[in-house]
Amino acid sequence: MSTEPLPPVAPEVLAEAVEQLTARLRKKLDATVAECAGKAVAGADGSVEVRFGEDTLVTLRPGPSGAVTEPGQAVCSCLLAPRCLHRAAVLGAAPLADAVAPAGPPAAERAEGSPPPGAAPVTASRPAAAEEARPSLTPAQVDAASGLWLAAAEALAAGVTAGGTVVQAELLRAAHSARLAGLPRAEAAALRVVRGLRTAREQSRGQRLTDLTAAFRSLLAGAAALASGAAGPEGAGTVRRAYAQGGSLRVLGLCREPVLSATGYGGVTTHLLGPDGALHTLSDVRPGGLSRARGAGTASVALGGAVLDHAGLARGGLLIAGATVSADGRLGAGRGVRATPVRGADWSEEPVASLFSRPVREAVAAALDAAAEAPGDVEPALLGCDVTVLGAAGDHVLARVLDGGPLVRLRVAHPHPELPHAENLRRIGGFPGLVLRVLGRPDPDRAATLRPLAVGPVPGASSSLRLPEEWRGHADLGYDRLQGDHFPRPETGASAGALGQAGPDPLADAPLWRVRRLLETGVAGGRRAVAEAARGADRAALGVPLRRAGLAGAADLAEGLAAEADRRPRDSFGRLVDASPEAYARAWLASAVHLDAAERALVTASWS
Repeated sequence: MSTEPLPPVAPEVLAEAVEQLTARLRKKLDATVAECAGKAVAGADGSVEVRFGEDTLVTLRPGPSGAVTEPGQAVCSCLLAPRCLHRAAVLGAAPLADAVAPAGPPAAERAEGSPPPGAAPVTASRPAAAEEARPSLTPAQVDAASGLWLAAAEALAAGVTAGGTVVQAELLRAAHSARLAGLPRAEAAALRVVRGLRTAREQSRGQRLTDLTAAFRSLLAGAAALASGAAGPEGAGTVRRAYAQGGSLRVLGLCREPVLSATGYGGVTTHLLGPDGALHTLSDVRPGGLSRARGAGTASVALGGAVLDHAGLARGGLLIAGATVSADGRLGAGRGVRATPVRGADWSEEPVASLFSRPVREAVAAALDAAAEAPGDVEPALLGCDVTVLGAAGDHVLARVLDGGPLVRLRVAHPHPELPHAENLRRIGGFPGLVLRVLGRPDPDRAATLRPLAVGPVPGASSSLRLPEEWRGHADLGYDRLQGDHFPRPETGASAGALGQAGPDPLADAPLWRVRRLLETGVAGGRRAVAEAARGADRAALGVPLRRAGLAGAADLAEGLAAEADRRPRDSFGRLVDASPEAYARAWLASAVHLDAAERALVTASWS
């Protein structure tokens, strides 16, 4: 009999099931969850069944949404049900369902704090118009945020090694309370942490400890601001993405970008340029994975009845009547929206050409700062520049920005082998001396690194790309495939000896990696791992290199984190007791926020 994947389970259903277990059963929960792998089979009525031995059967009956959203949809045949280990283990082994949003606008207008899994990359937020003062957070919201802060602190102190189903359930319970109190952004941050913990414990190849560290930082920082009242009501987020009426709007296509997530979603995002240089996006992301991502590049545009596909929109334009636009530039597809195709603009024509005339350091600084200040997980905005290719160097291509600009590294935006990004970049690296116009996204974690989404010829350059006329002056690296006749003849390019050495990397040269390693050690092994890693001579080795490099603030915060992790208080009888996780979480968060700001400053400086 073939196995069946478990349906998604609402976070509050799992939290309630774990809360009902006795302390003895909770100790056995993680081992029982591991036993559920490969046991699920399809039932006769559309249900999913998991059998334990000969007499015990757990049955999940998903609702219309395909997820288990009610406790009664998960039943067990044993005598202890519903307070049994089998039922909680099956729920714990199932993937987490997304928060269910109330009825309202279409799916394209989702929650600001809870985008769909694998949602398209978000452009940097545009300056919003000034709003009237709003009332402060309610006492219920502050209480919910305080509970979420405490649950997140306990999860951080436990780390991945001890962050099993019980710890995750406590965080999910606090996240559900935050949702009921009207804090959807905090709930979304908590769900990202729980999913990260699960992936890390499963030792999945797609999980990076850096991503889980960033998720913890975002959750703790948001919960702390809400609990203190400093965030204000805007920090609560909205259940659905807020779309404002934009009236008549003319947008010009820039490029297409494939979207592919580890959760099975795929699609396309088309980047657009609006009036006054404002960036907009139009996304089509649905379940379907790689095949959906590849096919969506030529799918019809679902906006106001426009007779145009995404390939045409990326090289054309739209005149939109009754446009709805979110704060981060996403275009909504409401009932009153009408769109008419119009002629686009070549990259050499205004207003698109102005994207490539802005000083690159200024553009990078603005993109990274906007992404850091925006709530949630936001990608930096696109930027354009003209470069001369120096050649391939390992897994990236070295290039220099024209007119005395910095040396930059061009890295693959989407590394999946079935997408043409890697092959296109390999071809570009094989033509030293090639002059390119590049539109891409700066990498916030690497010095002077750009991940190109599209390339085009530089006007007036003899050694540049020769693209087909129907491509309208640019090639989308995620969909179009560059061929040999698109490049200049070899004799017109520079020799392979023109390849220069990569410039100094201030991020790699700085000893901040010691702080990052300490923070990631805490995420992986919990509080005890930080204490062990910084004891004795290791603590001196942590602070001395940082102070020598002029990073005294980072050294003080890291040493404070190590001291707090190693603190063992005693009760009135002199017995050792567990230290409060809140002080440790505050010390960890202070060091993490400082590290993020320091690394962002160094990345910005590398573009000088």
